[in-house]
Amino acid sequence: MAVTDSLSRAASTLAAVLLLSFGSVAASHIEDQAEQFFRSGHTNNWAVLVCTSRFWFNYRHVANTLSVYRSVKRLGIPDSHIVLMLADDMACNPRNPKPATVFSHKNMELNVYGDDVEVDYRSYEVTVENFLRVLTGRIPPSTPRSKRLLSDDRSNILIYMTGHGGNGFLKFQDSEEITNIELADAFEQMWQKRRYNELLFIIDTCQGASMYERFYSPNIMALASSQVGEDSLSHQPDPAIGVHLMDRYTFYVLEFLEEINPASQTNMNDLFQVCPKSLCVSTPGHRTDLFQRDPKNVLITDFFGSVRKVEITTETIKLQQDSEIMESSYKEDQMDEELMEPLKYAEQLPVAQIIHQKPKLKDWHPPGGFILGLWALIIMVFFKTYGIKHMKFIF
Repeated sequence: MAVTDSLSRAASTLAAVLLLSFGSVAASHIEDQAEQFFRSGHTNNWAVLVCTSRFWFNYRHVANTLSVYRSVKRLGIPDSHIVLMLADDMACNPRNPKPATVFSHKNMELNVYGDDVEVDYRSYEVTVENFLRVLTGRIPPSTPRSKRLLSDDRSNILIYMTGHGGNGFLKFQDSEEITNIELADAFEQMWQKRRYNELLFIIDTCQGASMYERFYSPNIMALASSQVGEDSLSHQPDPAIGVHLMDRYTFYVLEFLEEINPASQTNMNDLFQVCPKSLCVSTPGHRTDLFQRDPKNVLITDFFGSVRKVEITTETIKLQQDSEIMESSYKEDQMDEELMEPLKYAEQLPVAQIIHQKPKLKDWHPPGGFILGLWALIIMVFFKTYGIKHMKFIF
C-alpha cells in the first residue's frame, strides 16, 4: 500500500513538473511571437509638414507641402497625427484665379488643397520657435491637442520642410532662419525624451544637403533635393497665374507616391532613385549612416502610411453581450455612412496620368479692347459714308 502511495505521489509530482515546464515553454513561445511581432518597436506614424515661405511668388512651396499632406492622408495617416504648418494661405489669396484651390500641375486637374485640409499653424504662427517647440514638446499647457506632436518611443515620424535656404540654414518667412545645428540639437532632444523610434527627414530647398550634415542622433534617415552649392529648381510654370506650381524634387516624389498603396512593398532605396539629376537638374542627396536598418528593408509605408498593429494584453475585457444593441448600432452606422457624402479628396486623377495628358484648350474670348476698337471702326465708317447730317435719323 505504501509503495502504491509513493508511486502515485511520484507520478503527480512528475506531472506537475511537466505541466510547469510545458507552461513555461508555451509562455516563452508566446513572448517570442510577441517580440517578433514588435521587432521594430514601431506602432504609430506621425508627420510634421512645414512650408516656411510667404507671398504669392512662393506659391510652389505651399503646393509642395500640400502635395505631401495629400499623399500621407491617402495612405492612412489621419489628421490627428499630422501637424501641418503653412506660412501663407494661397487658396484664399486675392491673386488666385480659382479660390479655395491649390494646383500642383499646369493641367489644373489635381487640387492638392482638397476638401478637408486641416492647417494647424498658419501665417505668422509658422516660426522657428513654434517649430522647435512642436518637435521637442516644450509647448504651453493651453496648446490644443491638434497643435501637438504626441509621439512616443514607438513612433515613426516624417518631417518634410520646404522653402528658401542656403548653406546650413532655412529661412522662415524671410524674417528669421533655422540653422542645421539648431535642427540637429532639436532631434537630439527628441531622442533623449524618447519622442521617436525612427525619423525620416526630407527637405526641398537650395543646398538642402547642408541641413542634415550636423545630425548626430540615432535612427535618422535624411533626404535633400540638392547638394551644397546647388540650387533646387522650380517646375510646372503656369502663365495664367504667373508663378511656378511646384518644385522639381517634390513633383517627382509626388508622382512616385501616387503609385504607392498601403500594401505596397516598395522600399526607401526606390525613393532615393526618384529624381535623378537628369530630371531635377540639381543632385538629390541622402544620408543613412545614422539609421540602424538597411534602407532596402524599410518600406515606404513605414513613414508615409498608417500602422495597424495590436498589443497583446492579459487583462480581461468585458464585451457587450446584447446582440440586439450591436445590430441596432450597426444599422445606425450603415445609415450614417449612406447619408455622408463621399469625399473625393483621395480619389482624384493620379499624377502619372495627368503628366501624359495634353493641356486643355481654353475657350477663346475677344479682349475688351478688341470690342471697343470694332465699335469705333463702325462709327468712323458710318460718319465717312453718310456724314453728320444723317445723325437725326438715328437718334
